[in-house]
Amino acid sequence: MTPISTRIIARGAWLALGACLFISLLVAPASRQASASAQTDKADKPLYHDYKGIELGMTQDEVRKKLGNPKDKEETQDFYLFSDKETAQIFYQTKKVVAVTVSYLGAKTSAPEAKAVFGSPVEPTADGRVYKLVRYKDAGYWVSYSRINGDEPMVTVTMQKLQ
Repeated sequence: MTPISTRIIARGAWLALGACLFISLLVAPASRQASASAQTDKADKPLYHDYKGIELGMTQDEVRKKLGNPKDKEETQDFYLFSDKETAQIFYQTKKVVAVTVSYLGAKTSAPEAKAVFGSPVEPTADGRVYKLVRYKDAGYWVSYSRINGDEPMVTVTMQKLQ
C-alpha cells in the first residue's frame, strides 16, 4: 500500500471507531446503567469539562474558529485528525456541541490517565482494560473513559450532554 492509501484506511478506521463508540453510548443505556463502574448523579464538578477549549453548548462556528477547519465536516458532526495518534469528533444538535469524543492510539500519546479525568484511579480489569462512566447531573453531562491495551493501546474519552 502507498502511504496515502494507508492514511485513508487509518482515517476510515478512526471514523468507524468513533461512530461505533458514539452509537454504542447512545443505544445501550441499560447496559451502562447496570455497569458496576458507572456512577450516577454525582453532584461535584467534573474535572473533564473541555477538550482543547471546546465545551458542550458551544456553537459550531466557535468550535471551528478554535480548532480550525475539520478534516471532515457535516451539519451534525466534525472530525478532526490532529495526528496519526489523536483524533476528535464533535457532535452537534442545532449547531451546538452535544458530545465530544477524543481517541488516542498508541503507547506514546498525550492521552490523559483516568485519574486526571475523574480525580481518582480506575481499577483495570484482569486483562488490563479500563472503563468508567460518571454522570454529573448538576453539570448536565456525563464523562466516560475507556482504555484498551495491546500493541497499539487506545484511550477514548467522551463527554456528552445528558438527555
